[in-house]
Amino acid sequence: MNILNASIIDLLQLAKDKKQEYLSAEPFPNIVFENFFDPQILNQVAQDFPDLSKKSDVISYDNHNEKKFEAKGEKHFSDTTKLLVHYLNSQPFLEFLQELTGINETLLPDPYLTGGGYHEIKPGGLLKVHADFNKHEFTKLDRRINLLVYLNHDWEEAYGGHFELWDKNMTKAYKKILPVFNRVAIFSTTDFSFHGHPDPLTCPADRSRRSLALYYYSNGRPKSEIDKKPHSTLFVDRAGIKNDTVKEPITLKSVLSDLTPPVITRLAKRIIK
Repeated sequence: MNILNASIIDLLQLAKDKKQEYLSAEPFPNIVFENFFDPQILNQVAQDFPDLSKKSDVISYDNHNEKKFEAKGEKHFSDTTKLLVHYLNSQPFLEFLQELTGINETLLPDPYLTGGGYHEIKPGGLLKVHADFNKHEFTKLDRRINLLVYLNHDWEEAYGGHFELWDKNMTKAYKKILPVFNRVAIFSTTDFSFHGHPDPLTCPADRSRRSLALYYYSNGRPKSEIDKKPHSTLFVDRAGIKNDTVKEPITLKSVLSDLTPPVITRLAKRIIK
């Protein structure tokens, strides 16, 4: 079964042809592909997408920064969706990403789909501009690449839901991507690659913004790509919008999460002294 659009004859050659476009994109390396997958395959994936709001075992975010649903792992995947996701985690596709992005460290998939998999945003939902968590929860590998597959047929501009890429100083969105069916966005993730869907979704009540998200990792990364120690999602304000985001309150949980092994070691030495 052909997963990719029939027009893609040589995936590795496509990566070579698009590499410079990816690396030179503003405000950070990114690219958008249209009609990337076989339309019959992706149409089945879209049809099989469940209503996440009716599933008791999905993650539901409902706060100032995030109003969305996120499935955990591949439990709710249909056979066709599993086929697609497993392909996106396969050797040929990893080699495509490696060539396209120019990343030197070996890219690795995330079969756990931590934070990835099915994503759904209902009318009024949003995801404020942010930089992603930079370490995998279980493997502790470095997060390097995001790949988003949009599954929304007949999606109108007026519905909103644009995926926005912002510059490091949060002065403007360099790119706004409408989440239309069979559109794929790929971008490099660093502590400065700010992105999101920051404005409330305005689609009809019977519609939702649906996508598949896959993340890719490496063991080590350039120091220039990170500004902080391992962290969770970092929400940031857009220029000219007061109180655009709400900072995570300081709690015992958040303090303990910052106690990485090096910090614990330093504290122990002080206590012993």
